[in-house]
Amino acid sequence: MDATVLDRIAALRIVPVVVVDGADEGARLADALMAGGLPVAEITLRLPNALAALRAVAAEQPDVLVGAGTVLTAAQVDEVVDAGARFVVSPGTFEPVIRRAQERDVPILPGVATASDVMRALDLGVRTVKLFPASVAGGPAAIKALSAPFPQVRFMPTGGVNAANLHDYLDLPSVIAAGGSWMVERPLVTAGDWAEISRRAAEAVALAAPTTED
Repeated sequence: MDATVLDRIAALRIVPVVVVDGADEGARLADALMAGGLPVAEITLRLPNALAALRAVAAEQPDVLVGAGTVLTAAQVDEVVDAGARFVVSPGTFEPVIRRAQERDVPILPGVATASDVMRALDLGVRTVKLFPASVAGGPAAIKALSAPFPQVRFMPTGGVNAANLHDYLDLPSVIAAGGSWMVERPLVTAGDWAEISRRAAEAVALAAPTTED
């Protein structure tokens, strides 16, 4: 399961990092992403009804690869997996979260910002991590530097990734995908501007396509 989910993420190259509140927002956002050709979403646990949104996407839009972000505790791992999350993303490398995700047989992408974080992740059996916050942690230069001593590690940078710098990350061999929110900004969701989200998603898919040099 782990390899299959991560392979799908690598094929899509972008993971929208979503802040939604409630089942209706979640379902409508998933439909908008599908319409834009981007069938993946990391629903962050930042709003009170994020779990309801995750549950709605998992139930009503099974073609969307839905995961949970901002997972901070082992108990939250159980909550999001029970709600239908296919992968788990955490802002840090926290052993209880990683162990519980492994016990639940769900891919976990823990956040790393330093070489020590990467070493902890490797010690816990994790080979794919989230550089977070990417722009603050050194951006593409940090990934290049960390890839030298850790050639077996793959990265999903998140935090400060946007349309302008997307390929600075995606063109690195050790990057499987990038997480970003520019196509699913919270004001677009609250305004119900699903057409604009679909347009931005389609634009992001085209932008993320491998260049001829890749």
